[in-house]
Amino acid sequence: MSDWLIALNAIVAREALRFFHQRGRFLSALVRPLLWLVVFAAGFRAALGLSIAPPYQTYITYETYIVPGLVGMILLFNGMQGSLSLVYDREMGSMRLMLTSPLPRWWLLFCRLLAGTGISILQVALFLAVAAAYGIRFPLAGYVAVLPALVLAGLMLGALGLALSSTIRQLENFAGVMNFVIFPMFFLSSALYPLWKMAESSAVLRDICAINPFTHAVESIRFALYAQINLSALGWTAVWTVLLLALAFRGYDPARGLVARKA
Repeated sequence: MSDWLIALNAIVAREALRFFHQRGRFLSALVRPLLWLVVFAAGFRAALGLSIAPPYQTYITYETYIVPGLVGMILLFNGMQGSLSLVYDREMGSMRLMLTSPLPRWWLLFCRLLAGTGISILQVALFLAVAAAYGIRFPLAGYVAVLPALVLAGLMLGALGLALSSTIRQLENFAGVMNFVIFPMFFLSSALYPLWKMAESSAVLRDICAINPFTHAVESIRFALYAQINLSALGWTAVWTVLLLALAFRGYDPARGLVARKA
């Protein structure tokens, strides 16, 4: 096994062990979207109607519409929490030890992102299973087709957290930045309501939601769960992933960014 694969295996195993020892993190990641699904959907069903047709081939209930947005919420929160732990590792010194490896720094950071994305997908799978037990089901092919969309969205949101963590000096500061980023991204998207419904109240707000990277991630997941492909959403998610990865790798470059200044 090459050194690159050994590093990947070690980092993934470390993150998996950390996650399974943090039961509170697992429960919060699962309870949060379930609470939104039960409580939030009940309040908005009357406002948006029992069925939402465009742009889908079949009518869907609001509960079915909101599930992909809550899947995106899981990926978003985990992406940020993974970067929060990275800031903690940097303060404790273990992050600096890892980055002194002879392997390329971008590969070590990418391994960290892959590990976080894998953990997020496991939580998404459990959430979808609970939603199915609750009566919210998707086509069987959709549960398979959604995997590439989950990987791409998880990498994009993880890269966003990684890019932010490269600019934060202290752990407590990152918690405030998380709230400043998470809630605007989530609410100013199509996670809770369609863009065509948003346009009925405000065209400007609709345009803001349309350029939100989180919107494209959610739409790619939503279409994939119906075994459909939204090429536009997938394309923009891929573009944002590349851009955010470039920002994150630059932020942790030893010749520039906060890591170099701290060293």
